[in-house]
Amino acid sequence: MPRTKVEKKEILEKVEAIVKDAESLVFVNFHGLRVGDTVEVRRQLRKEGVGFFVAKKSLTRKALESNKIDGTLPELNGELGLAYGKDLIAPAREIYEFQKKFKNRVSILGGIFEGKYMSKEEMMGIALIPSQKTLHAMFVNVINSPIQGFVMALDQIAKKKN
Repeated sequence: MPRTKVEKKEILEKVEAIVKDAESLVFVNFHGLRVGDTVEVRRQLRKEGVGFFVAKKSLTRKALESNKIDGTLPELNGELGLAYGKDLIAPAREIYEFQKKFKNRVSILGGIFEGKYMSKEEMMGIALIPSQKTLHAMFVNVINSPIQGFVMALDQIAKKKN
């Protein structure tokens, strides 16, 4: 059933708002994804603070044109979904995880990061950045390592003296 002009206008406004408000946005091809899998994807994304919206490519292009974004829009093939969020890395990271799980049915097409269009390869690089909690743990480990080595050396010196 075709959409009315009013429905198209509402979708266009929603996509414009998403593009304007999101810190990071990932263009997702979800061709061949089953309904049950789609529900799982949406639940997991919501849990991570990432929104997911599906719109026609023509309406999405119009909304993107109305927002002045630097760079070149990546090619949008297949069914198009928009994963977006306030976290810069979470949308790309979460879609990447689903891309590994649902091979050939979910893929990153590109995105918008810090107000610039990014290619598929650039968004994949962003997706591989660990979460902030993981980065904090890695930092603590780096700081702790020399201290731990020093304590072990002192322990060995104390054993030799006894």
